[in-house]
Formats: sequence, C-alpha cells, structure tokens
Amino acid sequence: MRTFWNYNRGLRTHDEWQPNSWVQVTCPTPDDEDFLIHQLQVPDYFLDDIRDKDERARYDYDEGWMLIILRIPYLKEAQSRTPHTTIPLGIILNKNICVTVCHFETNMMIDFVSYQQKRGLGFTDSVDLVFRLFLSSAVWYLKRLKQISTLIDTAKRELDRPINNADLINLSRLQDSLTYFATSIRGNETLLSKLKFKLPVDELDADMIEDVNIEMSQARETTNIYTNILESTIETYASIINNNVAQTMKTMTSVSIILMFPTLIASIFGMNLINGMENWVWGFPLVIIGSVAVTILFFGYFRRIGWI
Repeated sequence: MRTFWNYNRGLRTHDEWQPNSWVQVTCPTPDDEDFLIHQLQVPDYFLDDIRDKDERARYDYDEGWMLIILRIPYLKEAQSRTPHTTIPLGIILNKNICVTVCHFETNMMIDFVSYQQKRGLGFTDSVDLVFRLFLSSAVWYLKRLKQISTLIDTAKRELDRPINNADLINLSRLQDSLTYFATSIRGNETLLSKLKFKLPVDELDADMIEDVNIEMSQARETTNIYTNILESTIETYASIINNNVAQTMKTMTSVSIILMFPTLIASIFGMNLINGMENWVWGFPLVIIGSVAVTILFFGYFRRIGWI
C-alpha cells in the first residue's frame, strides 16, 4: 500500500505522486515495487536490502540516490518467540523524491502520521522528515521499554509463588527483546552521527539532531538498566529454583532415613534365626511398637532441624 503525502504546511494526501512529496509505502505489493522501480527509478537492490528483516542500520549512496535503513521497534503477536523486536525502515532520498518503505504495519508510523497532522506544520524538507523519523523511533523505543518494564515488575511480584518453566521462558523472551533493542539503538546512534555530515543540515536540523541524540541516549541507558534488572531477576529465579530443589532433596533424604530404621528392625527380627522372641506372644507387637517409636523419634528430630 502506498500513500502520497504533501508535507508543506501540514500533512495532506495526494491521489498521485508529485515532486517534493513523501511517498509512504507499507507492506509493499508487487505493484508498489513496480511503481518505485519503473516510475521513480529507485534502484531495485535498495528494495531488496529493505526486505531483509535483519538488515542493520546504515546508509548507502549510489548515483544521487541515498538509502537510509533505520531500525524501529515492532510489537509482534503475543504468541511470538520474541514479541518485542526491531525491523528495518527504509528511507530513500533523491533531489525531489522522498520514499519510506516498511514491510510491516507499525504503530510507530501510524502515530507519526497522526502526530504530524495534529502538529499542522509539515516538514521543511526531506532532511527534516528523516530526522523526525529518527526522533519518533527513539520515543517509541522508550514506550516499548516501559511495557517491558511492566512485564519485569510483574515477574518480580510473582517470585513468592511456585515457579514453572513458562516463567523462565517469558523472562528469556524479554531478554532477547532487550538484546535486539540495545543492538538497534546503538546502530541508529552510529547512523545518526554519520548522517550529520552526509545530509544538508541547517540550523533547525541541528536542533532536531540534538533532541534525537538526547532521546537515543536515554533509550540506550534505559535498555541497559532494564537488562541489568532482568538479569538480576533471572538470577533470583534460578536461586529460588535451586533452593527449592535443595529443600526437596532434604525432605526426600529425611523420609528415606526415617523409613530405613523400621525397615532395619523388621529385617533383623524377620530373619529365620533364633532370637528368643519367636515363641513370645508379645514378640511381634513389640517389634511393631519399636518400629513406630523409632519412626516418630526421627520424624520429630528432622522436623526440629527443619528438614521436613
């Protein structure tokens, strides 16, 4: 799906492409790619790079065309292996052409368009659009990090209940998400530092870049903080599991010892040997009473030292 935006003095749609407008392509169809390649003359290998979901944040320059790949946060369906991840957003620039291509429909882009329409000022040029996309991505990283923080807090509050494999799997998924975030944010920061010298930056753009740097730095530091908290939480989970295993082993050992003594008594007096009790009418009851007494004695002892 492609949308043509006039970004001068607001953000309004056009029915067809016009120079110095923004072409937003989301989940591109073959018809969209054909339009970009044959009508706008966009290099086809640019589109191939954007299609790769693992493509790192970078820029490429070829015969007047510039391709910028920005890593943005993306929330998958809840049953996914890593619900919070990052995806590439391609920004393709030429003299009078500005195109963004993303193979996923994201809340970030929907919010970006909505905010710019409410703002009602539009963009001064395509460079302003690029840096505002950087700023929006940094803000959305912080939003997603707050959601991850809520999940970590929930996991910490549930430490006092029995722990199962699902709890550890969910924490592992959050750890994977934070790894993706940290890598993508660092890549975006490096890309931004290079674009400052590759794009025509005016005074307003310089102020915008400073804002982006602040938001990116905050997102990176927040990611590191949550990563440390999550690692501490996982270690706590592991310690609790080890403690539970140790407690279970102590209980099983105590039960084995308690049962060993009546078994030993029964084995001794059950041998086919003369022991003086085989003809005594109270011989068998006495063995039973002795076994029960020893069992109660050791049960009380292990109960007192906390093994049961």
